[in-house]
Amino acid sequence: MATVEEQVKEILLSILDVKPEEIVPTATLMDLNATSIDIVEILTAIQNTFDVNITEEEAQKIRTVGDAIDRLKAALAAKDAKA
Repeated sequence: MATVEEQVKEILLSILDVKPEEIVPTATLMDLNATSIDIVEILTAIQNTFDVNITEEEAQKIRTVGDAIDRLKAALAAKDAKA
């Protein structure tokens, strides 16, 4: 099974016109030339893939690939805690 990081990378590759080596934790979404529409698509894909909810407040704090992964892991932990 692919890791969270690998799955997020696949989502980014499917939406953005970037090379795999460009997707590193420190890369900002701006570095990857993500538009606001791309960001909405990315967040929707992450939420649908992992069956989690990332609030608008949390989403606004996402600046880098690493931020997205960290928020996703937090949402997954919260989901597991409720289960």
